Amino acid sequence: MLQAADLTIRLHADDDVVIARVELPAGTMVQKENVRSAVRIPAGHKIAVRAVAKGKPVLRYNQIIGFATQDIAPGDHVHVHNVAMGDFQRDYAFCALRKDTAFVAQPATFMGIKRPDGQVATRNYIGILTSVNCSATVARMIAEHFKNRLDDYPNVDGVVALTHKSGCGMASEGEATDLLRRTIAGYARHPNFFSSQLVGLGCEANQINSLLAAQQLKRSDKLVTFTIQEKGGTRKAVENGIARVKEMLPEANKVKRQPMPASHLMLGLQCGGSDGYSGISANPALGAAVDLLVRNGGTAILSETPEIYGAEHLLTRRAVSKEVGEKLIERIHWWEAYTQRMGNEMNNNPSPGNKAGGLTTILEKSLGAVAKGGTTNLVAVYEYAEPVTAHGFVYMDTPGYDPVSATGQVAGGANIICFTTGRGSAYGCKPAPSLKLATNTPLFSHQEDDMDFNCGTIIDGTETIAQAGERFFQLILETASGRKTKSEEFGYGDDEFAPWQLGATM
Repeated sequence: MLQAADLTIRLHADDDVVIARVELPAGTMVQKENVRSAVRIPAGHKIAVRAVAKGKPVLRYNQIIGFATQDIAPGDHVHVHNVAMGDFQRDYAFCALRKDTAFVAQPATFMGIKRPDGQVATRNYIGILTSVNCSATVARMIAEHFKNRLDDYPNVDGVVALTHKSGCGMASEGEATDLLRRTIAGYARHPNFFSSQLVGLGCEANQINSLLAAQQLKRSDKLVTFTIQEKGGTRKAVENGIARVKEMLPEANKVKRQPMPASHLMLGLQCGGSDGYSGISANPALGAAVDLLVRNGGTAILSETPEIYGAEHLLTRRAVSKEVGEKLIERIHWWEAYTQRMGNEMNNNPSPGNKAGGLTTILEKSLGAVAKGGTTNLVAVYEYAEPVTAHGFVYMDTPGYDPVSATGQVAGGANIICFTTGRGSAYGCKPAPSLKLATNTPLFSHQEDDMDFNCGTIIDGTETIAQAGERFFQLILETASGRKTKSEEFGYGDDEFAPWQLGATM
């Protein structure tokens, strides 16, 4: 455990840098490292503890985070002005750290909602989905009708319209359409929806009948479909949608929560607005909670492929098989080719906010980001929005952009999102509740209306990673049982549905 008097945080004995726990004015003597700061070192930023020659790798976590672009002396501020990306060989060491998972004898439980098909929900919404952007307004008008009108239905969390900007101006078949359909179908099947309506325009590329056939969905009293054109225009389509929701509300309100094993929980792991503390406090604390969930039979989904770039070799070591590890590397290679095609590069991260928080390269950010996944085996790798069927720690290929990434995770079945932040991301994700973990105490105090959990206790030296992880695991169970998150209190989640758009808009 850190001591409150510690000025810096060392992550590994062989590291070239340590992290400033507090701001270090120029000339500050760091006794534990026997080094004096040459300039002001902002809190969360790196200070060199040994000389690094130009062109040589810089180590944090005992891993390469970049290469010195000039000679670095002990006491120097180490950041974008003297460190940059560079190519180096990764040792994937497939399955080298694979180990048996120690499952608990008596799994934890939460108060969940069991659906007739055996799925278990953490929330109870009615969903209005759209096949195309052209039906977005109708969907919103249906949902808006029920705003502040559900007092007689206390067991219904809301009527939510999830709209998007795609569905036409694209090929009727192909990778981009398949991905969109997979995402919409994942939400239509999601246990947190008691029932759904799928609203189309009628002439769009993403035809509803084709979507249903491709995703093996069937119309039922829990999945109703219609188009604006077949109903005779906007007003009639809205009236039709409202009438169907009214029919469903009494039945939806009959649900009862009952004790369910934690094996029915599926977490989507996210980080956004990261800082220099993310890989020290919030991400490893979430990872400790993930380990507990996996040992209780549950599932956690790590994602954001551009933000694990440079740390993928840490995940391949934990793969249960070489095939699982190789599937992850295939997705890395896809991204390398994709960014090259688009005239971009994998180091378009960190963002300006990340850099202000002390992160220098995507390698450094990624090494901290993978800590969210804990330490258990990587049991499966999925493409975007694929249904997640495995139990344990899994990976889903998604962009690093949080709303797009979380949308894919929820489509895959995630019924809770866990979102770490060091800069103060505000986010919610209907129909899955979203818990936000602050990396440091000043952020938690400053933005307390948005933050659900303070991991700054680790930095402050009042709590260990394991203790914070256990405390957060309990919050996960409470949230799954119906406790509202900060973002739910605000009403976040309607506008954060963001399917990944691939290909050209025609």
